[in-house]
Amino acid sequence: MTDMLRITNGRVYDPANGVDGDVRDVIVVDGRIAAALPEGVRKGAVRTIDARGMIIMPGGVDIHCHIASASVNRARAMLGEEHATHVHAAKSLPDGPHPSPLPGGEGVRLRAGTGALTPSTFTTGYRYAALGYTTAIDAAVSPTGARQTHMELADTPNLDAAFLLLVGNHAKVLELLDADDEAGAIAFIGELLHRTGAYGIKIVNPGGVASWRSDATQHTVDSLDMRVAGLKRVTPRRILQLAAAAAEQLNLPHAPHVHCNRLGLPGNVETTLDSLAALDGRRVHLTHLQFHAYGKGDKDQITSSATRLTEYLDAHPLVSADVGQVMFGNAMTLSADTPLEHLLWKLAGKRATGRYVSIEGEMETGCGLMPIEYSDKHYLHSLQWAIGLELMLTAKDPWRMLLSTDHPNGGSFLTYPRIIASLMSRTIRDEQIKSAHPRAMQSCGLKDITREMTLGEIAIITRAGPARVLGMKHKGQLRPGADADITIYDEGLATGGDVQAMFESPRYVIKAGRVLVEDGELRDAADGVRMRSAVEAGEQGSRHVNEWFDQHGSYNVSQFGIRDEALRRMRTIEKE
Repeated sequence: MTDMLRITNGRVYDPANGVDGDVRDVIVVDGRIAAALPEGVRKGAVRTIDARGMIIMPGGVDIHCHIASASVNRARAMLGEEHATHVHAAKSLPDGPHPSPLPGGEGVRLRAGTGALTPSTFTTGYRYAALGYTTAIDAAVSPTGARQTHMELADTPNLDAAFLLLVGNHAKVLELLDADDEAGAIAFIGELLHRTGAYGIKIVNPGGVASWRSDATQHTVDSLDMRVAGLKRVTPRRILQLAAAAAEQLNLPHAPHVHCNRLGLPGNVETTLDSLAALDGRRVHLTHLQFHAYGKGDKDQITSSATRLTEYLDAHPLVSADVGQVMFGNAMTLSADTPLEHLLWKLAGKRATGRYVSIEGEMETGCGLMPIEYSDKHYLHSLQWAIGLELMLTAKDPWRMLLSTDHPNGGSFLTYPRIIASLMSRTIRDEQIKSAHPRAMQSCGLKDITREMTLGEIAIITRAGPARVLGMKHKGQLRPGADADITIYDEGLATGGDVQAMFESPRYVIKAGRVLVEDGELRDAADGVRMRSAVEAGEQGSRHVNEWFDQHGSYNVSQFGIRDEALRRMRTIEKE
């Protein structure tokens, strides 16, 4: 039986196809966008949604978040009190495997602006759907943690999902680089991607994490040419260049996802620009750019260097970034930059954990976690909040400066509507600036920015842009053949001046043609699809992986990775 849906009379924002507020129909046939309904369709066989007075966009795509993996589970354990006291909604959401439809056929009305920082798999999927998001990328998973991550993502309803694999400080990768065997290192990375069903590669504090393992006093690197402790030929520059070469040779749909050295330190914009220069002419995506956009003022005080980075991105079309917007309130720092987390713990003195997952995990990567509360009365926190907005508002090309909070590092993904409201209204920003630390506002350019983003630009930074940067041609747009992931908002809220409320409470959310949210209530739940890159097994890479497990593994290599039949069930994405 063919499932068909027609959405009529709504104003469509589909930037990937040049549609900017045109009133037109959107047709769905069997979970995909269609140019027209099949011929001979009988009357009554097609469900119609009259979207008069509403705004239609593709489903949201979160390019950078942390919603699964062993590290997220440790964060859930650390914040056990919020799970004990958190009320999911006026009616409780189901705790068990997500039913379809929801119990009793009744809807659940969710307020997107509230919720736990580290919600369960079920609640994560429900709340993303209630926000109008249908795709999410977990940005940092260790190779030996991949199997658990797949199980958690499979347990997360309503989201198509993928993850990026941490390889930049993997001991075997560095060993091969130190032996001047770049081809072997790329083959090893390719085999890890294939066996784990990962989407792309993540590089975190290249060389810095590995050096800290050898020398606990060294939590970062002084320059890209500083030798990694314990090795002869490996530097951060060499690791970055390897990542770019691997993405090219393995034909990955997404550029290497780079968390630069010296995150959060005064003057780190120089390191960020050096990293970009080292990869000039190659694809690269910089993560949570706000944390890498710092100048240095008197007495090493942090200042904003956002415009230096936006000018660089505007001039280099192969570079993209997500912002990592900081929002005032509670957050959870969660990062494979374990030496940074250790430093934060020493400075803050709060509860934290930096325990490695396993012996394999110790030689692949670590993960540190620490709760944090961002305050508008704090100089640095106010500046971080301002720099994120400054990056998005000064970038000339919104297709490559994308919205994220690096959930939960800068704040929850549930704060996206508040961020969007700030981007679209100078009046809202000015009110927020009045409450922020006054000296911080003098150290950045936010107060002088008059730009107000349009709905079309918001559709770019939350949908079309992330999908394009990720290489997902089937996401973030409403062309025929694309996935029928659609969000419909009440335009009256926006014209009435409450953009935040509009983005917090979509009228309809449709996933693969299936209506999940109707009249603002979550009515249904659907299984998501897991995606991986089209990297196949190779003899050289397989040999290196087998050798690695023989030497260092605490279990047999046959128990590592994802079974072939599970890989075949995943959606394979090829670079186009």
